[in-house]
Formats: sequence, C-alpha cells, structure tokens
Amino acid sequence: MMTPAEIELSRFNMIEQQIRPWDVLDSSVLALLGQVRRELFAPTALQSLAFMDTEIPLRTPHDEALRSGQCMLAPRVEARTVQDLKLRKSDTVLEIGTGSGYTAALISHLAAQVLSLEIDAQLAEIARANLRQAGIINAEVRHADGAQGATGQGPFDAIVLSGSVAAVPPGLLQQLKPGGRLFAIVGQEPMMRAHVVTRVGEGRFETAQPWDAIVPRLRNFPEPSPFQF
Repeated sequence: MMTPAEIELSRFNMIEQQIRPWDVLDSSVLALLGQVRRELFAPTALQSLAFMDTEIPLRTPHDEALRSGQCMLAPRVEARTVQDLKLRKSDTVLEIGTGSGYTAALISHLAAQVLSLEIDAQLAEIARANLRQAGIINAEVRHADGAQGATGQGPFDAIVLSGSVAAVPPGLLQQLKPGGRLFAIVGQEPMMRAHVVTRVGEGRFETAQPWDAIVPRLRNFPEPSPFQF
C-alpha cells in the first residue's frame, strides 16, 4: 500500500509526465486532476494502477472487463476529453458510459449538472457510491442504455461518450443545444480519432478531429456490416 506522500508524488507525476505532454494545458483541468482523488474511483485491489498510463478493469475477470469496456480509461484520455469539451459553469452535460464515475466527477466541478448513463447496474451503483464518497452532489448516475441518449430530457450543452463508437450517433446530435458540443472517439481498430462536434445552427454541425486514441467500445451502438458487396 502506498503512503500518502507516495500517492501525491504519483499524482504529480501523472499530471506532469502523462497529461501535460498530451496538450492538456487548461489550468482549471490541471487543478482538478490534482484535486479529485482518482485512486478512490479505482477498485481497491487496483488502486496502485490509478496513476499509470493504462486502462483499469472495474470488474473480474479483468481481461473480460477490458474487452467489454468496463474500465477506467487512461488518465491522459480522460483529461483531454474533459478539456476539449470546453465546459462552462452553466452547462448541463450528458455522459454515456459512467464506469467508476471518475469522468463524471471531473465534469461536475466544471459544469452545473451531469447526468451519466451506465448500462451495467452494478457499475452504476459503484459509481453512485464513489461520487457520494467524493462529496459530489450535482452528478446523477442512472442505470440506462445510453445508445438512445436521455429519453425525455435535454437538450444538453455537452454530451460525452466515455468509450468508442463506429460513427457519431446522429440521434445524440439532435439532443444538443445550439452551440452544444458532443465528444466521441470514433472508428475501428487500429485507427480511431477523437471527434468534437459542435451544433452551429439548425441541422448544421462542425467537426474537429484533434487527436488519436484507441479505447474500448460502448455497448449497443451500431456497427458497420462486415459484408462487402
């Protein structure tokens, strides 16, 4: 078990050696990474991995959890995702794929309200407990299939998909407010790119693709047909 001093040194090294070099330079995001205790969102047996540049399985068996996307993403991916959403204190945010609740915790400090959807009931309960322990009161975790978005709610200032999809879901784009941003990692292995899609008018969207990352799939989103004609 790490001592408190070792934990803080590991957190510092995570920020300075992994996250800053990945062009995460927003001072408010960097401050949050030092404030929100990432290790408390990891399973107790794996807390020593909390500051490493790796995905952390949230259930056993670990290899199956990683394949099915039941994991915390690498710290640099989470940090860059939050930075690229360009959140404001008045924003309402929809997250799809709660996992352990860590990304929702980061977002909650930068936005007014977070609704996070988790398809796995056990993970949803774990995330709720983690957020309560962290003292966060403006993030709601709901057990739901996020592939359909938040039925009957919204529109949202920002939507974040905490996992990869084959294509940007058009139904989710319709749940954005004017000026709203959707973040998703899109593509197939071995090539996936971050997409930041901004709603600039009625039925009009602009897309930036600022960086590459390979992350596990979100469940139940459409996949392209494997057949070629």
